[in-house]
Amino acid sequence: MSAYDSFVTVARSQFDQVALTQRSAIEQAARWVSEALCGDRFLYAFGTGHSHMIAEEIFYRAGGLARGVPMLEEPLMLHENAIEATYKERETGYAARILNAYPVAAGDVLVIASNGGRNAVPIELALEARARGLRTVAITNRAQSFRWPSRHASGKRLAEVADMAIDNCGVDGDASVEIPGFPHRLGPPSSITGMLIINLIVIQAVEYVVENGGQPEVFISSNTSGDDHNDRLLRKYRSQIRHL
Repeated sequence: MSAYDSFVTVARSQFDQVALTQRSAIEQAARWVSEALCGDRFLYAFGTGHSHMIAEEIFYRAGGLARGVPMLEEPLMLHENAIEATYKERETGYAARILNAYPVAAGDVLVIASNGGRNAVPIELALEARARGLRTVAITNRAQSFRWPSRHASGKRLAEVADMAIDNCGVDGDASVEIPGFPHRLGPPSSITGMLIINLIVIQAVEYVVENGGQPEVFISSNTSGDDHNDRLLRKYRSQIRHL
């Protein structure tokens, strides 16, 4: 099998595993989000390193919730100083500062994406958010997370401190494709499986709200007829969502 076909096979397999084995957890997370939306609260999402893309997936895009907010902490992302992010996500003391930068409140939901689930910042953020009354959902790789020790003082992984953990069904080390004659694996699927999971949460949450008579606010593609619709949402939420 070619490397091309191998990665397609891996991605399909992990998508199928997520859909089959994580459905009940995803549906419960969606119910929490639907309750937040019905109560005029927000869905927040956070991730360090490449996992920040999963947080951005909920933000300001066609079919995305107007009340979907990414928590973007630049020193923990990759676009300025990638190696710095690797080490800073292992440090304690970030969580309160990150949460203080957003108007979070009891009744909000926070999704925290961390493939490894062992670094201090995501774990600390889940603990701090729970203490402030937010419901917390982890998207993580159980196969990897429980093979390696936690880097948090509690000794716990993200899956153990969040209210709920959703497994992305990945492999240890994330990279999944082997090429004969090459010593390293390639093709990390955690970003695409994480985006699958968070989109399933949002889609299912909207369905729950509609079933209960609500109409959640979502953005429309700006490359169609969405400008006027989106401008109304931007005016409404710009003071509450710092990244708009």
